[in-house]
Amino acid sequence: MFTLRDVGMRYNGCQVLRSVRLDLAGAGMVSVIGPNGAGKSTLLGIMAGLRPHYQGRCAYKEREVSRWPRRAFAREVSFVPQSVRLEFPFTADQVVMMGRTPHCDGLFESPRDREEVERAMGITDTLAFRGRDFRALSGGEKQRVILASVLAQEPRVMLLDEPVAGMSAEEREATGELLRRISPERTVVVIEHDMDFVRRFADVVTVLHAGKVIAEGTAAEIRADAEVQRVYLGDTVAGVTETSAGTEEDA
Repeated sequence: MFTLRDVGMRYNGCQVLRSVRLDLAGAGMVSVIGPNGAGKSTLLGIMAGLRPHYQGRCAYKEREVSRWPRRAFAREVSFVPQSVRLEFPFTADQVVMMGRTPHCDGLFESPRDREEVERAMGITDTLAFRGRDFRALSGGEKQRVILASVLAQEPRVMLLDEPVAGMSAEEREATGELLRRISPERTVVVIEHDMDFVRRFADVVTVLHAGKVIAEGTAAEIRADAEVQRVYLGDTVAGVTETSAGTEEDA
């Protein structure tokens, strides 16, 4: 699916990513962890085709992401940033319908579009408030609606930057279970700080430190990795305790 070779990125003369090598070969949930400023959000932005001035190679299906037609790429890969703000009074189901944009052929939605919206809202348990103003929803409800919009997009790869940030423990649990249910059908890449969430739901963990990948493996393998222990020590991984849920600066 994705092949990254020697990927780097500089901001204002500062090397944020350096020589990143990564392969995403099939379905499953991959969690990218690391301290603030490690380059996690930048990495996802490059994979989403939103950071064009990178060094190295970032290819999706053997084609450089910068060479993909945007509409075709959007049918394959979805991206959700750390926060989504809408200033207009869209209802929840209208927000989910926005996920169908890459598939729309005219001004109005098709029966297939409506079917996919219904299906996605059913999977995410958001049908009950489909007619409510998105801005009036709780943080967890908004996140579920955004995930429904992503599912309606029918992507093969989902790139999610801290999708459970700001959720209650119950909402995080439900979202983790949701992502685990849908991950056998697609590749789900999640940036996350909560190590308990990562241990429970991720199939593979990639650790970034100072812009480089320093370890990959299962959560258990990561915790036992000598390089990770050397960098982070103790019972923390990526500078984050098991219960914390910080946010990353976009660097």
